[in-house]
Amino acid sequence: MSWLAAAWFVARKDVEYLLRSRETILWTFVMPIAFFYMIGTITGGFGGGGEERDKLAVATAGEPGFLYDQLVHHLEGQEYEVVPVAGDEELAAHRRRLTVPADLTARVVAGEAVELRFVRRGGGLGADYDDIRVQRAVYTLLADVIAAAQQGPLTGDAIARLNALPRNLTLRVEPAGERREIPTGFEQAVPGTMVMFTLLVLLTSGAVFLVIERRQGLLRRLASTPLPRGAVVAGKWAGKLVLGLVQIGFAMAAGTLLFDVSWGAALPMVAVVLAVYAGLVAALGLLLGCLARSEGQAVGLGVLSANLLAALGGCWWPIEITPAWMQSFSRLLPTGMTMDALHRLVSFGQPAAEALPHLATLATLALVAVWLAVRQFRWE
Repeated sequence: MSWLAAAWFVARKDVEYLLRSRETILWTFVMPIAFFYMIGTITGGFGGGGEERDKLAVATAGEPGFLYDQLVHHLEGQEYEVVPVAGDEELAAHRRRLTVPADLTARVVAGEAVELRFVRRGGGLGADYDDIRVQRAVYTLLADVIAAAQQGPLTGDAIARLNALPRNLTLRVEPAGERREIPTGFEQAVPGTMVMFTLLVLLTSGAVFLVIERRQGLLRRLASTPLPRGAVVAGKWAGKLVLGLVQIGFAMAAGTLLFDVSWGAALPMVAVVLAVYAGLVAALGLLLGCLARSEGQAVGLGVLSANLLAALGGCWWPIEITPAWMQSFSRLLPTGMTMDALHRLVSFGQPAAEALPHLATLATLALVAVWLAVRQFRWE
């Protein structure tokens, strides 16, 4: 048996063994989907896009009059999809709710004060942005009322004539350069969760199974076979790499089909970056398996390291919202390098060449980790 054939034999058997484990199946295929949905839904209103984010339920009754129609017109100008609702139960089902008095127009024409009530579930920057948009629509309606009233009685025709007037002041918006909008929602959650769970699975399952094989004497049996030591180590690393690639491929497919994530025009470079990252993490899992003395130690160190690197590397939230020193520090970590490359290629639409420094650094770290794992590998 050749060296490559021996390495592939070990890798294939390891992958088959790993994929028969219920824990590996759970954390490779099931939990990432749950985290995609949970984190993506929670962070969807932070500043990212989404159809549900732009829906605004407007409740009124009776005959609110032509000013209500004008208000809806201005709300739609703020990129809201206005959803008229009838009762309180239907209104409560929506995240953003605006209550308009039934006699809105009659009271404004009579010169009475009118109160519009806006309620939104959740807080943060998304809530502040909603407040601004709704206030802009309401104050624009107030300006319409004042301008129309100066020309005569406030009527629907007066509002229509006001809308027909040419606007002396216009705002033209053009792209100022490459996109730098902070990725949120599923655009952040899917890549971040994928990077985190690849690290978590390969650091825990990959290391634990190696510890078990050493404790049960399986590695000693391999040592007594004609398989070269280098082929065995390479096979152990390649088996974990294949598992990581399967996990990444599944996560990307699920993100595309279930959560409508687009991986951008530089998809080949995205795939290369993730493959090299998987190679690095596979080597780290192998190294941890060589150093750990027990299954509990391997699991504890793997879980702690994965969560720490994920948090500091921008897998849980966009690293762009953190201070500048934190963003610089994150790029020193494997997770931060990978997430920065993904943001550049996927979220900001930059060319593939922008990820070359990240790719070179990840590949160098992978080679160093493989070298250390080979040095530390032992049969018992």
